[in-house]
Amino acid sequence: MSAEPTGSEPPEVLPVTPGGQEEKCTGLAGSRYVKLNVGGALHYTTIQTLSKTDNLLKSMCTGSTEATIDSEGWVIVDRSGRHFDSVLNFLRDGSVPLPETTRELEEVLLEARFYRVQGLVQHCLTALQQRERHEGLCRIPMITSQKEEQRMISWRKPVVKLQHNRGNNKYSYTSNSDDNLLKNIELFDKLGLRFNGRVLFTKDVLGDEICCWSFYGDGRKIAEVCCTSIVYATEKKQTKVEFPEARIFEETLNILIYEKGSGGVASSILDTGGAALSPGSLHSEEEGGGAGGGDRRVRRIHVRRHITHDERGHGQQTVYKD
Repeated sequence: MSAEPTGSEPPEVLPVTPGGQEEKCTGLAGSRYVKLNVGGALHYTTIQTLSKTDNLLKSMCTGSTEATIDSEGWVIVDRSGRHFDSVLNFLRDGSVPLPETTRELEEVLLEARFYRVQGLVQHCLTALQQRERHEGLCRIPMITSQKEEQRMISWRKPVVKLQHNRGNNKYSYTSNSDDNLLKNIELFDKLGLRFNGRVLFTKDVLGDEICCWSFYGDGRKIAEVCCTSIVYATEKKQTKVEFPEARIFEETLNILIYEKGSGGVASSILDTGGAALSPGSLHSEEEGGGAGGGDRRVRRIHVRRHITHDERGHGQQTVYKD
């Protein structure tokens, strides 16, 4: 907490040397209150609170560890103050709510170890063990905003995203499009079960794409498989949903190389080639290439537009989706 202590008596702090210079002192004995400056975050507390258990702050109070005090009486702790509230509140109450995300929980654990607060260390370790057991469950998050999508993409694991939006009725659908859309969703669920714990699978219902797979590694898009095409019929256009199962499975296997930060190895392997596309069925393109940027390419695989013989006679040409 950063609030000043209540009461009529001002905080008692250890005197410092004249001239406003920082002083190395061998203890805070004789002080009732302690003013802590932890990485710029200011805290008031008491010697009694800091001395409840054996820890680094208690050793500063007893003189076992040197404490640096500035000209205004603040004890300087050269440490980030982001999670110091958790450390201090645990010393006060013997318990503290822990962060929801695993990354922040690990950061609290590091601070607890630095300050040698063993009770908080054990509290964090127990929570991490419980979360690891829960991570064994297959959970599929749903993206509902661009901010949430960026957070998902920056996940430390490879990411597979399926964007599906059957509500887009700009064109009517071909007879088997609904079945193929369901097959894509079913494949997504099967892959999620098979690679649970190694890959983060997420669904997206934003945008105009009817069915599109995206594959991410090291926080960037590696490949994309778009499963929609347009059929030019005699009287109207129709939307067709394809089910390129083999290609989707291949790209899922490709991003497994990005596990545990091995993106450099993955990029060199993936840039050397890949499985050949079936002639006339898929259209593949790469973007982001160039000198020094070979490992930044995104493989975009689009299903080829189909065109009927009747329509072709009127001068229509095959069109590809960009």
